[in-house]
Amino acid sequence: MAAKRIIFGDSEIRVPEKLLTLGIFPIFGIALIFWLFTGVYTVGPDEVGVVQRFGKYIRVVQSGLNYHMPFPIETVKTPKVTEVKRIEIGFRTIGKNQYRTVERESLMLTGDENIVDAELIVQYKIKEPINYLFNFIGPELTMREASEASLRTVVGRHNIDEALTSGKLMIQEETKELLQSILDKYETGVQVVAVQLQDVSPPKQVIDSFKDVASAKEDKNRMINEAEGYRNNVIPKARGEAQSMILEAEGFRESRISRAEGDVAKFKAILKEYSKAKDVTRKRLYLEAMEEILPGLEKYIVPSGEDGNLLNLLNLGGTKGAK
Repeated sequence: MAAKRIIFGDSEIRVPEKLLTLGIFPIFGIALIFWLFTGVYTVGPDEVGVVQRFGKYIRVVQSGLNYHMPFPIETVKTPKVTEVKRIEIGFRTIGKNQYRTVERESLMLTGDENIVDAELIVQYKIKEPINYLFNFIGPELTMREASEASLRTVVGRHNIDEALTSGKLMIQEETKELLQSILDKYETGVQVVAVQLQDVSPPKQVIDSFKDVASAKEDKNRMINEAEGYRNNVIPKARGEAQSMILEAEGFRESRISRAEGDVAKFKAILKEYSKAKDVTRKRLYLEAMEEILPGLEKYIVPSGEDGNLLNLLNLGGTKGAK
């Protein structure tokens, strides 16, 4: 059956030609009914509906079947508020496991005036759909430029060693905070979900030199660790030897003191006997000294005087060759 097309806003209606022969009013009534039905729309579970009347925001509706006045009176936009969007800084994904570097975005200056090649992924979602739709022009381009500016600012606060090694997590967190503050300042209605540094490396032109520097640092740390290990081995050993020598010296000291005290006691005992009988003690000491000095010789003891009591007193009968 032949039909003619009638367009109402974004909708197209096919009207049979026979229906057009009924007259203007029936046709107008049918067209009006179809036009009113064009206001029926559906909001998905991950969306919200933002209704505009002659371009001005009127209300927000939740997911489900809804109705608004047909175009051009009212229109509806349904942004996905739960969808996590992704922006790539410094590279682009061109296929499965295939990437292309964008050096004009990735090359940046560190705080100590070195250059690094940094690649970043920013994940975000819509927090306030009204601000996102009406305050945010060119969302993807704006997000990319704001993310790049935030990363450059944060990398410029850190030196190259932090950017390449220990400071990556800190740079991520600072970039996320700075980016969120910029987006909130301009009321974009966007929430930054995550910021992830994909790769931070020296520029390709000097990467070999950086590897040499890193290797030299590793050698330095290895030698330091070896020296500390040697020190930790030698110092306790030396301390043990020193303690042993101290104890040995203290033992020698105690031995000499005891020996000296014994000699003193012996001397005092001899002195006491000497004071009782000086001549007899003197002669006995003399004879004992001679016996010790001349142990292998045959000795004769000749008493002086007429009483001959010296031999009996000294009890030298056991002396070899004594007469």
